[in-house]
Amino acid sequence: MIKNIIFDFDGVIADSEILVAKAFTKYLKSIKIIFSEKEFSKYAGNKTYQVIDELSEKFNINDKKNFFDEIMNMAKDIYSKDLVAVKGVRNFLENNDKKIFIGSNSIRERILLGLRKIHLENYFTKDTIFSADLVENPKPHPDIYLAAVKKHNLSNNETIIVEDSVVGVISGVAAGIKVIGLTAGEHWYEDRPEKELIDAGASYVFNSYDQLMEKMSSL
Repeated sequence: MIKNIIFDFDGVIADSEILVAKAFTKYLKSIKIIFSEKEFSKYAGNKTYQVIDELSEKFNINDKKNFFDEIMNMAKDIYSKDLVAVKGVRNFLENNDKKIFIGSNSIRERILLGLRKIHLENYFTKDTIFSADLVENPKPHPDIYLAAVKKHNLSNNETIIVEDSVVGVISGVAAGIKVIGLTAGEHWYEDRPEKELIDAGASYVFNSYDQLMEKMSSL
């Protein structure tokens, strides 16, 4: 029986992955590089510096520091203005009877800011939020999820992880916990294959919180 749910944050609770994609697209366009928001989906779930390293190599961008600084400024601006909750998450949390946690590649303060912005801060406390700045290795390493399990003495067999990215799924599987893929975020375009999450190790993939709620008893 499932007693605990660990949610990723970006793209699972806050619909922020699409906003990050907009920031990267805007910056690259400013230096005459055409890069679509759809193309960015393959980088979802990775740390920003990792994405910058890969794109710098791909597009021969030499000034990584300026790239990073510009992206952080743009993302912060877009985040503060346009961030919303993933569709259906509020209703799911209101009707949920499981213990809930967050396991994210973001830093804790950004998660807390995001929760306040989308008015979901009352569902989580600081000690239920596990982030990249609290562990040695970010996803796809399992450290973030293992930290949650250890601190709260969770049973792997009674816990599920809800993830939206390949990186996150790999992390959860490596932690020895069943992972549920969720494609409810705006960054999951209609023609983006859900199969990538299954191939990464997700046990199921659901396209909405309503579908996840419906299937909870059978997980």
